[in-house]
Amino acid sequence: MNNYGYRTQPSTWDKLSSTTALGAHGAVVIKQTYVLFAVSVFCALAGGYIGATSETLAHFFSGWLGWIAALVLLNVVPMIAMAVRHNPVLGVTALVADGFVAGIAMSPLLWLANSMAPGLIFAALMITAFVFLGVSAYVMTSSRVFSAPKGLMVGMFFAIIGAMVLNGFMHLGIVGIFISVLVGAFGVFSLVFSTSSVLSSPDADSPIPGALMLFAGVFNVFVATLSILLSLFGGGRRN
Repeated sequence: MNNYGYRTQPSTWDKLSSTTALGAHGAVVIKQTYVLFAVSVFCALAGGYIGATSETLAHFFSGWLGWIAALVLLNVVPMIAMAVRHNPVLGVTALVADGFVAGIAMSPLLWLANSMAPGLIFAALMITAFVFLGVSAYVMTSSRVFSAPKGLMVGMFFAIIGAMVLNGFMHLGIVGIFISVLVGAFGVFSLVFSTSSVLSSPDADSPIPGALMLFAGVFNVFVATLSILLSLFGGGRRN
């Protein structure tokens, strides 16, 4: 069992198999981290909605100038958030900006999905949301201990439920359910790994760095999920 203040980064296997004693302060920080993580996610949803419905933004971020702008923003804004992580107002403001900018930066992918098969955006959101809710529920109900294996089991349970619920809406079939579960499993492993990384990070005195790390993980999960669904099912679903 690891102590919360232990500074040496564990291996990947340790992060997915260990149990971490949080302590009173650690339990508070990780819960605050997930609250701020949720704030970033909701801001990304707002930015993503704008990106999915704006052809102008989609064209801009598809070009080289937009690609450079997105690359700069997606790296600079988190750096600013890290620099002001001990200032609650500026730190949260930077997190809000990071989530919103990330959603806007996805506009080419979201616009394409909205044009080809808007239902797949809903599917990707649902898979990501069930993974997010499952792992978040486990973390928020934990007291003084974070068990990565339990987090994985709870997350996988929610991922399977999410795939079944999604099938009820979209009738994906056996193959579609299987793919949804696999994608959900990837999301679960990503979030649990990120949570373990947060708990072993020397920056764990503030929830801002952890929220940034978790948001980056769930952002990548959503992008990967939507890209996979588009490549597999997008061609056969037209408005």
